[in-house]
Amino acid sequence: MKTLLFTGASGFLGINTIPILEKSFSIKTLGLTHEDDYCINMAHEVPNLDMHFDIVLHAAGKAHTVPRTDIEKQSFFDVNLNGTINLCSALERSGIPKSFIFISSVAVYGLESGENITEEYPLNGKSPYALSKIMAEQFLTNWCREHKVILSIIRPSLIAGPNPPGNLGSMIKGISSGRYFSIAGGEAQKSVLMVEDIANLVPLLAQKGGIYNVCDSEQPKFSDLEKTIAFQLNKSLPVTIPLFFAKTIALIGDIIGTKSPINSEKLDKITKSLTFSNAKAIFELGWNPLNVLVNFRIFEK
Repeated sequence: MKTLLFTGASGFLGINTIPILEKSFSIKTLGLTHEDDYCINMAHEVPNLDMHFDIVLHAAGKAHTVPRTDIEKQSFFDVNLNGTINLCSALERSGIPKSFIFISSVAVYGLESGENITEEYPLNGKSPYALSKIMAEQFLTNWCREHKVILSIIRPSLIAGPNPPGNLGSMIKGISSGRYFSIAGGEAQKSVLMVEDIANLVPLLAQKGGIYNVCDSEQPKFSDLEKTIAFQLNKSLPVTIPLFFAKTIALIGDIIGTKSPINSEKLDKITKSLTFSNAKAIFELGWNPLNVLVNFRIFEK
């Protein structure tokens, strides 16, 4: 059985993919918890790995926060870039893997709207999160070329699964509490990926490598996600408010700041479609992505 080093495995991604991956791989984890096989902060230290790994799945990273100070901005580079560099330094000591799979993000494109964006789109992301991911991608491209490692970079969209973080998690909490409003009928489309598909992709990526956007093929509307969540919570569908009213609330949120649940930036993300093409991954890897609206369960069974 091939050995796999999984960084960041104690998070949402690891919790939902390790039960699938351990059927095919012997897994060791590296992260910040004492449950990890290697407990270390890679942002500041080079891990001491005591064995060679065939595959590295590098999911450790910083996301889902908006930096408000220079120190908070720098932390993205410490974790996402320096952590990657320190990991590779450790691999040079313990043995170069055959394959390296990096979990990047569609944030590298720097887009707030667009349809069926492909991997050829320029990397225009300007946020600390996006820039740190872009720089990590560039470092790994050079490192893997130098050490003859098969490199896979996947750029997931919004990831769905039990107890999701980020915007989906906020949507679930809002609908559950009755404090969520659908805006302008929820017509905007978003690319979404089932978390299990990360595990399904690993064996395919390990053999071939490449850069891929990964999401399902349905590109659900916000209203579709709202209906799916409300049904599982046994709640009524969220009340819809007109766009002009939402814009007024968002302008107030711009003034109030962090205490407001919505501002103009968040409103743009909710009301504008942003979808990515998964055609390359389907064609080159033979991947068959899961349908999010069929498979998404907001809580563990």
